[in-house]
Amino acid sequence: MASFDVIFLGGGPAGYVGAIRAAQLGQNVAVIEREGLGGTCVLWGCIPAKALLEAASIANRVKHAAEFGVNVGEVKLDYGVAMKRSRDVSGKNSKGVEFLFKKNKITWIKGLGVLGSGKSVKVTADGKTETHTATKGVVISTGSRVKGLPQAGLDLNKTTVISSDEALILDKAPKTIAIVGAGAVGCEFADVFNAFGSKVTLIEVMPQILPLEDADCGVEVGRSFKKRGIDVMVGAKMTAAKVGKSSVKLTVESGGAKNEIEVDVVLVAAGRAANIDGIGLKEAGVALTDRGFIKINERMETSVKGLYAIGDVAGPPMLAHKGEREGMIVAEVIAGQKFHPLNYGNVPNATYCHPEVASIGMTEAQVKEKKIEYKVGKFPFSANGRARTSGETEGFVKIIRDVKYGEILGAHIVGAHATELIHELAVARENEFTVEEIELAIHAHPTLSEAIAEATLDAMGRMIHA
Repeated sequence: MASFDVIFLGGGPAGYVGAIRAAQLGQNVAVIEREGLGGTCVLWGCIPAKALLEAASIANRVKHAAEFGVNVGEVKLDYGVAMKRSRDVSGKNSKGVEFLFKKNKITWIKGLGVLGSGKSVKVTADGKTETHTATKGVVISTGSRVKGLPQAGLDLNKTTVISSDEALILDKAPKTIAIVGAGAVGCEFADVFNAFGSKVTLIEVMPQILPLEDADCGVEVGRSFKKRGIDVMVGAKMTAAKVGKSSVKLTVESGGAKNEIEVDVVLVAAGRAANIDGIGLKEAGVALTDRGFIKINERMETSVKGLYAIGDVAGPPMLAHKGEREGMIVAEVIAGQKFHPLNYGNVPNATYCHPEVASIGMTEAQVKEKKIEYKVGKFPFSANGRARTSGETEGFVKIIRDVKYGEILGAHIVGAHATELIHELAVARENEFTVEEIELAIHAHPTLSEAIAEATLDAMGRMIHA
């Protein structure tokens, strides 16, 4: 049994960043984590998936190498090698967090943690249970997990019906795969498996892929996917699923037609559930939202004094960078520091398929719903000099501005390096810059970022290069 100032229950992006910040503020900190440090993001999500997407990018670029005067001969694809590299990258990142814990004198308690009475946590490891206490607060950062679709007959069996976890450790790409759910995870794995030779069918119940993004983004990515031979089915409802030992038969209704699809593997990418079961929330009296997340205020406080919650377990957006910022806030709150409240409307979205998609703020549909008078500025990468030089001309920058004040209501980018470019607009929105102020900043030529300046010009009716 040991006593600390702060205990974090979970060592993912929210928990480990919060722990480091708390240690920087002079707190004696412990993190309870049964798996490797870094959580889902480092071990089973962001990092290994993006390593595979980088492999997919190289595979797709090599197919067009001859256009650049580079002849590489026969190209052989090996998903197993790409997978092993992604696991190595993941492991190195997790070890990096371990190093940061040692550097900041943070105690890592390995085991399964359950909330105890007051500000205590019971930790079980190797059949033994110990109780550790916190004098200032316990932070719940247990994250989220993938879930199957039992209502559609798609329980995860980890062979023919898999989640993103199993996809990350396959030795080879399946010949045929259906991906159910075309959000960020679904689109990213559609990209990866297509690049490594799988016949991919992408199934989405909503009217567009990437349903949380601006409609123009879903249309653009869908068009690109279809060019690459990915079957994209939107407004598609699964009515039957027959799961076998070596294949799965799906019945899907789309556009008034019934389709029978048989594939080697089905990847369920239709959402995540908060890790709230079995951690003592009910016994501690912690209130939940109607969607099953832990209810918190802007100080990350739960309904129970001394207990806090951050990251996926505290609700959407279920993004690593949102959790990291919540971790920094909760550390400052517990240490009695002044903190800057998190503006959840300023959390950027990033999807790393090719072309990439990134956004911040409202979609055009959301702006219309709020009845705000607005103008749209849009600039295609096909008219951008840097995009032409790299041969990556798919996509656009779209900026939605308020007519009255020039406020940037939303920004949406589809194209190469979109997930990097979005941060100019994230900084702009956080600091309340107008489109005029963005355009006044000189953008180097030739760069992809010039497309942002051109989109702001278009929002003001002054576009130059298109």
